[in-house]
Amino acid sequence: MTRSEAQGRLPGIAPVSVVDIGSNSIRVVIYEGLSRAPTVLFNEKVLCGLGKGVATTGRMDEDGVERALVALRRFRALSNQAQATRMYVLATAAAREASNGPDFIRRAEEILGHEIQVLTGEEEAKYSALGVVSGFHDADGIAGDLGGGSLELIDIKGKGFGKGVTLPLGGLRLSESVDGSLPKARALARKLVGDVSLLKKGQGRTFYAVGGTWRNIAKLHMEIRKYPLHMMQGYELPYDEIAFFLDEIISGANNRDPAWSTISKSRRNLIPFGAVAMREVIEIMQPKSVCFSAQGVREGYLFSLLLDEEQSLDPLIEAADELAILRARSPEHARELADWTGRMMPFFDIEETEEESRYRQAACLLADISWRAHPDYRGLQALNVIAHSSFVGITHPGRAFIALTNYYRFEGLHDDGQTGPLAAIATERLLDRAKLVGGMLRVVYLFSASMPGVVNNLTFRRSDNPDLDLEFVVPKSYEEFSGERLDGRLMQLSKLTGKRLAFVYE
Repeated sequence: MTRSEAQGRLPGIAPVSVVDIGSNSIRVVIYEGLSRAPTVLFNEKVLCGLGKGVATTGRMDEDGVERALVALRRFRALSNQAQATRMYVLATAAAREASNGPDFIRRAEEILGHEIQVLTGEEEAKYSALGVVSGFHDADGIAGDLGGGSLELIDIKGKGFGKGVTLPLGGLRLSESVDGSLPKARALARKLVGDVSLLKKGQGRTFYAVGGTWRNIAKLHMEIRKYPLHMMQGYELPYDEIAFFLDEIISGANNRDPAWSTISKSRRNLIPFGAVAMREVIEIMQPKSVCFSAQGVREGYLFSLLLDEEQSLDPLIEAADELAILRARSPEHARELADWTGRMMPFFDIEETEEESRYRQAACLLADISWRAHPDYRGLQALNVIAHSSFVGITHPGRAFIALTNYYRFEGLHDDGQTGPLAAIATERLLDRAKLVGGMLRVVYLFSASMPGVVNNLTFRRSDNPDLDLEFVVPKSYEEFSGERLDGRLMQLSKLTGKRLAFVYE
């Protein structure tokens, strides 16, 4: 092996970069490759405020234009340095609507050496919808993507979506249109949103919030409420709670809270206008909840480039499998565990939903990613890596389940100070499942030495012995594995489940 070769990267894929030219910010994101669960290699944003003044003058801000062009030179250099094989450049509302937009696009294309796709409002809505489709399992609701210059709304059901609606309600534009007056902003937003008939189709469903200003609202909520998992993707709040919080932001009731210091100064002034836009949208829609998405137009555009069979893959399972390839002693063993635990669940009277099955499989695929850590800290490392990984297609309770499963697998079937914050996020049902799967893994790992070829030869079965409920059937050829440690692990599982268990070698 050549020492300079990176082993923490997946083989067989090449980096791609996406440059996103928005009304408030421009950004370059370099991904490890074009895949169902792309991993970010590099991400940089510059707040240029291209859309500043478009609502009043019809032109992009000249200082913003020059700042953007300087940033684009850097973005091209970064993309080349990362050896990106393709660069995709997208531009949205400001470049589309401003009278000096075509000249800016021409100059930007000269700098980047790539054609820029100036998206229509409908295309923005489409790619934003695909970003939600790619990031949520079986999405059902209306997605709203709030940029600096516009708000795109679109109905999503599974992998299908309707025709998008574009409104001139971007945070920057809304602020400028009303000279910074929040009461006027609310009146204008109410007027524009009230004409959108598709919102009424979202009643009782989910509103998927996309865009930097709305993500900062979620960040602020996390900080003020001391939420233990600062992970934006999949952060979900019931209607009443988010409506109350938005009203607090608009009224200024919480603007002295220290949590505001976590929001960049350049974003703070726009947050109340973002809150106004969301408040009026959900007032009309009446969703059951608002769910925040870290994925938007960029991710949706990349998703659109995948083949149909790639789009149909589960992003959570794909990401977990990739992490197993990069960090587990044996990815094949991890896959065996995912299959084996599924077959064993009925013996413990467990009926899984599709969602629960996905989470269990992911937990098994990730069960050995911390093996290089010191034995005393493997559980904690697994907990932290999984809780804070950039997985999509998963809820926050689901993320807590996967992290806790692997903590229990290493540390034993109990809750302590390390598990408390995540245990509070998981539902009681998922918490019980995490301990069960963790307990099963604690037993079976002692037979396999974390290597494939053994697990599938082991099984539980219902016992004819009146003193037992289940027998753990082990081939006679594995009898030398028997010992006190193995017996102790099985007794832990027995105590947890309330089932009388014993090994049978035959």
